Amino acid sequence: MKKIAIGIVAHVDSGKTTLSEGLLYQAGEIRKLGRVDHRNAFLDTHPIERDRGITIFLKQAVFNINDTEFTLLDTPGHVDFSTEMERTLQVLDYAILVISGSEGVQSHTETLWKLLKRYEVPCFLFINKMDIAESSHRDIILNLRDKLDDGCVDFSSDFGSEAFYDNIAMCSEKLMEQYLNMGEIKESDIQEAISERCVFPCFFGSALKLSGVDEFLRGLDKYTKSINYKSDFAAKVFKISDDGNGNRLTHLKITGGTLKVKQLLDGTTSDGENWSEKVDQIRIYSGTKFHAAEQVKAGTICAVTGLGNTYPGEGLGDEENSQSALLTPVLSYKVELLSDIDLHNALSNLRKIEEEEPQLYVMWNEQLQEIHIQLMGEVQLEVLKQIVFDRFGMKIDFVRGNIAYRETIAEQTEGVGHYEPLRHYAEVHLLLQPGKRGSGIKYYNKCNEDKLDKNWQKLIMTHLKEKTHIGVLTGSPITDIKITLVAGRAHQKHTEGGDFRQATYRAVRQGLKMTKNILLEPWYEFKLEVPTDSIGRAMTDIQQMGGRFSQPENNGVDMTVISGFAPVSGMMEYQSEVSMYTKGRGRLTCLPNGYELCNNSDEVIEKIGYDSERDIENTADSVFCSHGAGFVVKWNEVRDYMHVDSGFDIDGLQKEIDVSEKRTSEYISSVVTDKELMKIFENTYGPIKRDTYSVLYTKKSHVNNNKPIKNKPKKEQGEDYLLVDGYNIIYAWDNLKEYADENLDMARHKLINILCNYQGFCKCQVILVFDAYKVKNNPGEIEKYHNINIVYTKEKETADMYIEKVSHQLSKKHRVRVATSDGLEQLIILGNGAYRVSANEFKKEVDMVEKAIREFLKK
Repeated sequence: MKKIAIGIVAHVDSGKTTLSEGLLYQAGEIRKLGRVDHRNAFLDTHPIERDRGITIFLKQAVFNINDTEFTLLDTPGHVDFSTEMERTLQVLDYAILVISGSEGVQSHTETLWKLLKRYEVPCFLFINKMDIAESSHRDIILNLRDKLDDGCVDFSSDFGSEAFYDNIAMCSEKLMEQYLNMGEIKESDIQEAISERCVFPCFFGSALKLSGVDEFLRGLDKYTKSINYKSDFAAKVFKISDDGNGNRLTHLKITGGTLKVKQLLDGTTSDGENWSEKVDQIRIYSGTKFHAAEQVKAGTICAVTGLGNTYPGEGLGDEENSQSALLTPVLSYKVELLSDIDLHNALSNLRKIEEEEPQLYVMWNEQLQEIHIQLMGEVQLEVLKQIVFDRFGMKIDFVRGNIAYRETIAEQTEGVGHYEPLRHYAEVHLLLQPGKRGSGIKYYNKCNEDKLDKNWQKLIMTHLKEKTHIGVLTGSPITDIKITLVAGRAHQKHTEGGDFRQATYRAVRQGLKMTKNILLEPWYEFKLEVPTDSIGRAMTDIQQMGGRFSQPENNGVDMTVISGFAPVSGMMEYQSEVSMYTKGRGRLTCLPNGYELCNNSDEVIEKIGYDSERDIENTADSVFCSHGAGFVVKWNEVRDYMHVDSGFDIDGLQKEIDVSEKRTSEYISSVVTDKELMKIFENTYGPIKRDTYSVLYTKKSHVNNNKPIKNKPKKEQGEDYLLVDGYNIIYAWDNLKEYADENLDMARHKLINILCNYQGFCKCQVILVFDAYKVKNNPGEIEKYHNINIVYTKEKETADMYIEKVSHQLSKKHRVRVATSDGLEQLIILGNGAYRVSANEFKKEVDMVEKAIREFLKK
């Protein structure tokens, strides 16, 4: 039997729960249709859900169609509960996206589509409420292709017709070739195209009236394909819950092998501690009811008891942990206790709920004696109040706090922590380095076992991971930092495990105090649709809040769309403003897009008023021992007292960088122009007059060309520029081509990071150009990513056209080099007075730079 895990997702009020009822009823799983407005839906069983008429908690149901067993996961539709929905996507074989035929693609629909793409989930679409929709099937399909994907195909009205197969064939070259050669497309090939996200079947109907539901079920049965699973046991945890009787449930999907009752499972907690526990019971849920199973095979969605340390996103057995969530709360609230309950008991209760919803991020502020929590919005806030009261009898309220800021560092440093009160001893040395934006905290161990026993090293690494370390500017969690254990010392008699916890915490903190810290604020990726006569107001607002946006696009007769990025602090209350100045016609869609430098950090830091020196729970000071008594040494004097020399030299750091940059410059200076290519060009277009020596000199190079200084040609003025033809390089370098064959976005991202490192060493202005000339209505876009500029060319403008234009302009005042493998483009470059670097030559330069970086980091 074919086993398919399928999830149903939708913008709120699209009829998602009603469709779930219809699917289960038509499949014979339930005997009576429930309704949201009647508060008797089969899957919306919680009183809060029935009172509010929305899905809040993930529910599961099992039904069969012919030889296919479907496990349906009904996810929350409201944006405030979308973090649980996102976690669920990672265990789905297929998804059902419900769209209201009367409303079309709405704000949250586009967010859902991006998430489905991110997790590569094949998708069926059900266009609901067609009994009250004014648009035709054709108009809706055109809208779906415009807003979502060209692969949206009508499987209802056109099914089996010539137009149907024409539309299917247009979705991929493989299908087009088969259709042209054979005059038909096999069902198995349509299945494959759907599973590869080339085709998105669209069905129309009315779930409330059961119109089109049977047809949709047959389509699911016919066009889903069996999943090939691993032979060894593997499982992915996607939810933690309480069954109401005090039993902790771990909801997971078996992604390989078999799981049996009493089977011993191993894992690592989110704090880094290893655990080993037995499965007591395996439950297969359908609504609120379940049946127990002795064992379950790959493809099964189940819940197990007996596991007390699992967490959502954890991979068990031969399964990797999930990647970081895209949707994360960006609003922070202070918890106000209305019941007569101890603060620490309240914190313990909230921690239990945090296990089930990790994105809540419950935090105890020792200095202020306050509990803080992060939430997505007002609806989640009200629901959380009710959940806390129902489960613990505890009344709470929330006071709006700050934006959920983060902190990072701008320069690398060594942090030292020493803990030596009488009969205790531990010293830890950590290297703290800035990480890439969005990378989180990465932990490494480079400590020599001859200097510190391996068991102590493991303990230090555990202590590093077990705590949310906070910054010294505002007390916000740190992120985008690489922390490496480089040295440490224990005492043969006096060291205990807790000593290294103290030393480790103090080392992190001392390192932060020793370097330059940066405040980060959360940003949204936004899409704003307003009447054309309001576009000036909208653009001015976004600029004033520090946002950036691409060229506005017309969307219909009198509507214009602006897409871009802006700080959450500016966008937080902006929806109400949009509604006011557009008289209800404006629409704003926001999606969390990570963290960037805070625009008004001084103002924020002053407003929060955090004093790192007074934060006793997170001290940067160390404790040393003298004459049988411990004494405190301030963080800025610790290096004068420390017992271990890790070899890290802060003062010599810039010297190392200069040496590495010099090596890079010397290599680049050895790369000369292609004489053969120059000869071909000059024979065709005439001699080129340019400074042939200038390419040998960069701002920081000191190359000996065996010529007296006075004979060197005069340098051109201005900065050096490097233009890179992105797709040309990707397909010319074997390592990037392998990525591109699997995922072009991954290859682009890899090249972008490579060039960021390259620029950091060579100190030239890098412009990376990607060809987007085939993208319809594309206005072109230039964005700044870290230290390089990325260009996506406009419609009908190829990358070589853009490079030709820009190299001609820049070469008048700057040294310009262009990396490409395109022969014609190389000729054009030479004609513009720029210097050509072939893809192979450029690869050698990049390899040398990366080698220099590695050599430096080893020291």
